[in-house]
Amino acid sequence: MSNNRQSKKEEQSNLVEKTIYINRVAKVVKGGRRFNFTAMVVAGDGEGSVGTGFGKANQVPEAIRKASEKSKNALRKYPIIEGTVPHYVIGKYGASSVMLRPASPGTGVIASSTVRSILDAAGYSNVLTKVIGSNNAHNVVKATLDALQRLESPEQYAFRTGKSIEDVMANYTVGSHVWKTGN
Repeated sequence: MSNNRQSKKEEQSNLVEKTIYINRVAKVVKGGRRFNFTAMVVAGDGEGSVGTGFGKANQVPEAIRKASEKSKNALRKYPIIEGTVPHYVIGKYGASSVMLRPASPGTGVIASSTVRSILDAAGYSNVLTKVIGSNNAHNVVKATLDALQRLESPEQYAFRTGKSIEDVMANYTVGSHVWKTGN
């Protein structure tokens, strides 16, 4: 049991954490204003796993700590093919839409700061993105996660459609066999 806890702590120690958004919220009471803070944090391992968390507290460091813990517990695995997304996808949440498009090696992550922090934490290195509609940080984060959730690897697509992996890869437009960069 303790060995399992140690391995979990070691696994979480190599996570990349980034604070996306901090907000001060005021509550008006009889004696004046009371301030609370909210924080949104993203955590990822740089190998396809990423999660976000939202924390509230009376002090900024405590809000960040709470958000960080929630983001570590919310880690999910997403497909990465040679540093980019497997295919074009649009994620939506509220009035925000986020488009993710595969990019050839050397392009980098072209994205807003909110989307970039999520993609960097997940380990994507070449992606073209566009935020359409509202650029509210909460909605953009959830739209980005929705887009990542809609991604499927060529293997998952082949299984879902009942085709062989060779048939799928013959028409696949992402990877070194198309960009003539690798083997």
